[in-house]
Amino acid sequence: MDAKARNCLLQHREALERDIKTSYIMDHMISNGVLTVSEEEKVKNEPTQRQRAAMLIKMILKKDNHSYISFYNALLHEGYKDLAALLHGGIPVVSSSDGKDSVSGITSYVRTVLCEGGVPQRPVVFVTRKKLVNAIQQKLSKLNGEPGWVTIYGMAGCGKSVLAAEAVRDHSFLEDCFPGGVHWVSVGKQDKSGLLMKLQNLCARLDQDESFSQRLPLNIEEAKDRLRILMLRKHPRSLLILDDIWDPWVLKAFDNQCQILLTTRDKSVTDSVMGSPLVVSLIGALLRDFPNRWEYYLRQLQNKQFKRIRKSSSYDYEALDEAMSISVEMLREDIKDYYTDLSILQKDVKVPTKVLCILWDLETEEVEDILQEFVNKSLLFCDRNGKSFLYYLHDLQVDFLAEKNRSQLQDLHKKMVTQFQRHHQLYSLSPDQEDCMYWYSFLAYHMASANMHKELCALMFSLDWIKAKTELVGPAHLIHEFVEYRHILDEKDGIDCENFQEFLSLNGHLLGRQPFPNIVQLGLCELETSEVYRQAKLQAKQEVDNGMLYLEWVNKKNMKNLSRLVVRPHTDAVYHACYSEDGQRIASCGADKTLQVFKAETGEKLLEIKAHEDEVLCCAFSADDKFIATCSVDKKVKIWNSMTGELVRIYDEHSEQVNCCHFTNNSNHLLLATGSNDYFLKLWDLNQEECRNTMFGHTNSVSHCRFSPDDQVLASCSADGTLKLWDVKSANERKSINVKQFFLNSEEPQEDLEVIVKCCSWSADGAKIMVAAKNKVFLFDIHSSGLLAEMHMGHHSAVQYCDFSPHNHLAVVALSQYCVELWSMDSGLKVADCRGHLSWVHCVMFSPDGSSFLTSSDDQTIRLWETKKVCKNSATVLKQEIDVVFQENEVTVLAVDNIRRLQLINGNTGQIDYLTEAQVSCCCLSPHLQYLAFGGEDGAIQILELLNNRIFQSRNGHKTTVRHIQFTADGKTLISSSDDSAVQIWNWQSEDPFFLQAHQETVKDFRLLKNSRLLSWSFDGTVKVWNIITRRIEKDFVCHQDTVLSCDISSDATKFSSTSADKTAKIWSFELLSPLHELRGHKGCVRCSSFSVNNTLLATGDDNGEIRIWNVSNGELLHLCAPISVEEGAATHGGWVTDLCFSPDTTMLVSAGGYLKWWNVVTGESSQTFYTNGTNLKKIHVSPDFKTYVTVDNLGILYILKILE
Repeated sequence: MDAKARNCLLQHREALERDIKTSYIMDHMISNGVLTVSEEEKVKNEPTQRQRAAMLIKMILKKDNHSYISFYNALLHEGYKDLAALLHGGIPVVSSSDGKDSVSGITSYVRTVLCEGGVPQRPVVFVTRKKLVNAIQQKLSKLNGEPGWVTIYGMAGCGKSVLAAEAVRDHSFLEDCFPGGVHWVSVGKQDKSGLLMKLQNLCARLDQDESFSQRLPLNIEEAKDRLRILMLRKHPRSLLILDDIWDPWVLKAFDNQCQILLTTRDKSVTDSVMGSPLVVSLIGALLRDFPNRWEYYLRQLQNKQFKRIRKSSSYDYEALDEAMSISVEMLREDIKDYYTDLSILQKDVKVPTKVLCILWDLETEEVEDILQEFVNKSLLFCDRNGKSFLYYLHDLQVDFLAEKNRSQLQDLHKKMVTQFQRHHQLYSLSPDQEDCMYWYSFLAYHMASANMHKELCALMFSLDWIKAKTELVGPAHLIHEFVEYRHILDEKDGIDCENFQEFLSLNGHLLGRQPFPNIVQLGLCELETSEVYRQAKLQAKQEVDNGMLYLEWVNKKNMKNLSRLVVRPHTDAVYHACYSEDGQRIASCGADKTLQVFKAETGEKLLEIKAHEDEVLCCAFSADDKFIATCSVDKKVKIWNSMTGELVRIYDEHSEQVNCCHFTNNSNHLLLATGSNDYFLKLWDLNQEECRNTMFGHTNSVSHCRFSPDDQVLASCSADGTLKLWDVKSANERKSINVKQFFLNSEEPQEDLEVIVKCCSWSADGAKIMVAAKNKVFLFDIHSSGLLAEMHMGHHSAVQYCDFSPHNHLAVVALSQYCVELWSMDSGLKVADCRGHLSWVHCVMFSPDGSSFLTSSDDQTIRLWETKKVCKNSATVLKQEIDVVFQENEVTVLAVDNIRRLQLINGNTGQIDYLTEAQVSCCCLSPHLQYLAFGGEDGAIQILELLNNRIFQSRNGHKTTVRHIQFTADGKTLISSSDDSAVQIWNWQSEDPFFLQAHQETVKDFRLLKNSRLLSWSFDGTVKVWNIITRRIEKDFVCHQDTVLSCDISSDATKFSSTSADKTAKIWSFELLSPLHELRGHKGCVRCSSFSVNNTLLATGDDNGEIRIWNVSNGELLHLCAPISVEEGAATHGGWVTDLCFSPDTTMLVSAGGYLKWWNVVTGESSQTFYTNGTNLKKIHVSPDFKTYVTVDNLGILYILKILE
């Protein structure tokens, strides 16, 4: 490889490794013969995308100039125009040489021309067809430099593409006929947006130095003109090869006075087709059988009275209707009824042969023969799907049949359902059956159309059906059916219908993922009055008899679901979501670079668009709902057709990432505003290709912008600490409000204070504007710029986003600790909390009528909330620091709620005793429930005697927040640790506390041992054994180089385990200062460990969700309980594994993390998963008999779970 090319590749190596996906690029390089299949495998074996890219570039650096050119062309072809531009300056010059290449037998000149033009390499197994190649070359040479085309026509798989490539693999032929080069385009079956991309890529390839234009064409007409000029001026006497043309309209886009070689399987693509193609096809099919009947058919078409199937279309419906009637009449009498049966098929649905075998009670071969008759008459269309066939009707044929057989439709649908019931057990359909997908998708439709209400209710209210269908197609289609057939389902029981729809809506984000959750366990979490719960309980009891494990959530009756719908349309963080103006659709975008559009009522996906080359930060519907704008880290702003997903415009005038976009509220004259890290706001008129106005004034990144309700003013927020108001007509700055001043104090100079104004939102009357910055929300008067209200969200919260309700004075605010709050802007008081997201919430937005609002989050979900329902909710939530005492069959929980009250909860009855109010950071119960203790953020510790509410307080307590607290077995001594490095021992009935001080850093936690011993571990990497009588250290273990995160003690008290942030765990004997075994293999921090009761096993859990089970005696790994690998971007086992506990018989293990999971210790496989509403479980409290489990999630919800028996 040339030194210049090599240096260019090395210079831009990091950018290439960061951004490229290797699979498609390697396909191009293999077809060009510069990369081998074994090299491809070596790249694919690398674990991450970046490592795969690094390996590929490492290989290219060892290769020749052709490899560089092939890689460059592959980047262009796959849309990496910016990356290809980086490599353009290093393209090596390969001279035209007659020297033969030893490998392929062609000159390096030919190799370079074909490589640059993207012509595919010879296949590995190649048969020379010299006669055909010569014939193609002769036809091409006759063009003699003049515009025209040569067509290679043949059936699929006959080698058209190979022949086209072979024809130009000739040195003298290229020099004589096409000295300007060869340009290959693989076309295939395309829609308009796909064709535009092909044209854009070709224009980019032909204009590599961007001397003609730095912007890609925005539509097909512009691309056609650009291509014509490029071929005429920059690439005269070159050949354009169009491979695999399907449609005449596609060919017209390339018909631009140049020389073209095309391959196709359809002779007619180069003909001008006149009239209705479907009518011509129908009549042509009839004439094939009866060639002498043209006059007869023509007379019938001219003389008959025709009725229209639909009111308006580009088709000649009268001719179509009659042509179809004639075709149907000409069918054999014995198959006419079969064609009538097709009246119940839906539009755009391809039906497997097997479905019609069931409908007609016929063998596959008999059905295929009948259907082939219909296909021959152009009354039906056929697609090959592997070994089977799929059949479908044209939309117009569906309309014709439905109209003609209207009176029979109900009976025909009933016949379909009855035949299905004869041949299939409802829940025995397996995904490998070719007709399986059809029945899951359309059985409910056939039942509803057949007026079989009883059967439809039995189907839709069946947990088995829901399980089977959601496993195959996800929940959105089922939710749509509940909405679609609500009028029928409500006849049986409106409550049942509501139960099932809510169950699907709120669990959709789980049901749409892999591995598929146990739907019976999900059903057991519903309220006991629900039909979903009743069916789940029935199934669970049957399966428990066969050894299955299920959990009952015994205190769930206190739970309220405030979300109306939860959807998971993305595979990564969702940065923004918004309603359409009619409130029917929602658009969302995020870190997976896509734009998603779905129905607001059901979550059913309408569009999925790979929108940008980098993360998409914002999206917005236009006021008329026709367009959606997106903006991205890739610096581009794009406009999309909101119904078809077609790209309408690309704006690329910002020089940094674009953070926000917003349309005007009036559709009469649409303007789009965008704000960027380049400090500028820009206004775009959709009728213009370039920016209408650029607004200067901000001195840092623009984070957000919003038009006023009357579109006269544009508000913008910035990291410079200001809110600016701009006149839309003149694009001049009207006023600037310095939000930063409201955070200043006397100690901190203004220049050192960073205040990012995150977001703004207008009141419905346009008189006030709400602004969010740091941990505050401000309300300003637009005319006076005066501060009307200031709301403080708490010291530990940062406001991510805010939105004003369109019809009242409510505001919804997203906070950094996963929480969403509703505030009254009139009173300045919080109205309600909305907890449900498992990670940061990036966006909140009210629906146009204010009846609901949406939230989008890093947890990949979008939640919809009913405003009234949320406002009525006043549920208190718990902190995660709880203590639990199990006594026989009783469960007692001590917890602290969000309004600082200590609660004593009876786990069996749900009764709550409110004890006292305090700033509690941790709490504990004495073993016999006589006393409770709690530590505060100020370091103080108090003990409450439950019998008489008497309080004892330590005088010389900790100086920092108390983190852990525990009574000794007799309840007379209290041990505690805090953020300092000491452990406090307090014999609270007789003496003042004393401290055990030897750790160099914060004590992480401690455990009581027998004989007045205490084990403590710390951030300093040591574990110490103390005698709390003598107050001395008895053993000092230097365990890890990093923080000791947890310890566990064997039941015989001879050994302990330690786990660390250094990704190791160790097993120790109390008698030795060196470890018995060092356990390696974890790839994340090892956060917890647990010995089995018989001391033979140790389980360890890490931050990657991985659990390992080890043999204690020899340190060998026995099982790896790893999270199941799922699709890119999906959550794993739930993040960190934070707690573990073995069953008494050592056969089972329970783990806490993102949710709760039970494992079979013998096999290492998962036995059950309990999905909590929140995540980040800190601890699991387990009863001695391993039948009751208690935990609190990060939403503050308490779970008391019992094994179902």
